[in-house]
Amino acid sequence: MRRFLLLIFGGIVFSTHISIAQGDSTVIELNNLTITENRMQTPFSESARSIYVVSREELQKMPVQSLNEALSYVPGVDIRQRGPAGVQADVSIRGGTFEQTLILINGIKMSDPQTGHHLMNLPLDIDNIERIEVLKGPGARIYGQNAFSGAINIITKVPSAPMAIFSGYGGDFETFGGNVSVALPGEQYGQYLAVSRDQSEGYRANADYRITNAFYQSYLQLEEGKINFLGGYTQRAFGAAGFYVPDSEEYEEVNTLFLSADYELKKDNWTLQPRLYWRRNHDDYVFIRSDPDFFNNLHTTHVGGAEVHSTYRSDFGLTGLGLEYRYEDINSTNLGDRNRSMLGIFAEHRFYLFNRLDITPGLYLNWYSDYGWNLFPGLDASYEISPQWKVFANVGRSFRIPTYTDLYYAGPNNIGNDQLEPEDAITYEGGLKYFKGSFWGQLSYFKRDASNLIDWVRSSDEVPWQPQNFYNVDIQGIEAGLNFDFSKSTAAWVKKVNLNYTYLDAELLNTEGVESRYALDNLNHQLILGITHKIIGRLNHSFRMRYLDRATLSNYTLLDSRIFYQNERFNIFVEATNFTDTEYREAGYVPMPGRWFRAGITFKTGLDLQ
Repeated sequence: MRRFLLLIFGGIVFSTHISIAQGDSTVIELNNLTITENRMQTPFSESARSIYVVSREELQKMPVQSLNEALSYVPGVDIRQRGPAGVQADVSIRGGTFEQTLILINGIKMSDPQTGHHLMNLPLDIDNIERIEVLKGPGARIYGQNAFSGAINIITKVPSAPMAIFSGYGGDFETFGGNVSVALPGEQYGQYLAVSRDQSEGYRANADYRITNAFYQSYLQLEEGKINFLGGYTQRAFGAAGFYVPDSEEYEEVNTLFLSADYELKKDNWTLQPRLYWRRNHDDYVFIRSDPDFFNNLHTTHVGGAEVHSTYRSDFGLTGLGLEYRYEDINSTNLGDRNRSMLGIFAEHRFYLFNRLDITPGLYLNWYSDYGWNLFPGLDASYEISPQWKVFANVGRSFRIPTYTDLYYAGPNNIGNDQLEPEDAITYEGGLKYFKGSFWGQLSYFKRDASNLIDWVRSSDEVPWQPQNFYNVDIQGIEAGLNFDFSKSTAAWVKKVNLNYTYLDAELLNTEGVESRYALDNLNHQLILGITHKIIGRLNHSFRMRYLDRATLSNYTLLDSRIFYQNERFNIFVEATNFTDTEYREAGYVPMPGRWFRAGITFKTGLDLQ
């Protein structure tokens, strides 16, 4: 199988080179994307960090129906799904635990103080996403607390043309879904509304799900500045057999609502962006679906925050400053009624030396009501060897606050620990990047030295799991990636090729005599191959291969495929995921689906606003 895939890859690259050389001599430059941070915005090619971007165009070609599935093709990201179509998933970056990744929408933190299992309860689907920016490595200097091993920033926007979009799909296991959205942009005022529904009877017993999303975004252009509003709601009800306990009949319903408003002002050399946001999450967990009264947990969390971010451009470079306040509250039948608050101060400065050396030092000063003051510095640097070659390095300190589940949970199989301290880590990275025309590549080495890592452990099968702090966890690894983009070439048969490999080596110290639940559940090897090519005319084929070798589970290879016809108004597809019917698990005690066929259509129509 591996030799066969290598032959395919080599043949495709060769044929692409020939087709471009013979039929189209146009140089296809990569889009110089701008990475959207809360203060500084850095062109993708100039970043001194490991960042991977998934564009809207790429999302439309992937054999996926959810954000979770799309992220599974991002190198260095480990999506541990407990069910398909975005039911529930844990997100890990570079061997971190599912609690150590920060998820954001347009820079707004989606963290839940109850548990990281709710991190992906996002009130949007892939049709609402403009692009996904994945920052690998410590993000405290940029985004603050809980960006321990990385951050995923999901960018949305109001479409630039007035239109209505209708989409629907169906597949095996009585699966179907649909999305309706309307975009009404304008010079002064614009808005975008989308509603979607996904459901299935499930690929096994007690694996049915119902997911409803509503998403709204608008802007108001003023004489000076712009006001942005964002809101969303998601309702998820699903059979959770084996999600947390083997051979169980678990069931869960989760409702999440979030709202945000910000003001953007750009004047002379200054930019200013104050923001308010609020997030509510309600979780109804039932241990035995047929007997809800046997063991039932109800949790409701409220998170409110206020932020102010600004930049100033001078002869000495670009200075970024930020201030944030965050309040977290929980009302729970199991975890109790609790609250805590946080204050954070950001400062960073980007400057150049000798026109080739790009340096950005920064720091984040944090106060938590439960843990006092802490300082988290960081430094990014890159050197331009030539217009194509660049070396980069970064170092940063990051941290993660225990969730309320870590601290206070009480159940038959899990018991919290209210003596936990925050996790802390220093991460180092160095690498080489290459950009030229339609090609870019990267090779990097990284090392994370973590202390006070929180992991759920037990000494035997007869005792419940309980979280503990451990003194030292060392994770190091290598990432290598090659990316070709010929999508704008009319002559190229192959439109896009991505080949990425990640190696991780993790060592958890000071754990003699105990079993680890999460800390060493990382991937050792991850190989991802993606190919999109033309069949004839507007008929195309997208192929994805993932080889995953996890430290505690058997290795496996997954093959996914989508055939699609696309023009300005229609996108018709037929896809198959796991078409080799491989048996595998990603998280908990949940066997993942075998072969799954789906087909669907998206239709766009313009709207006349005159």
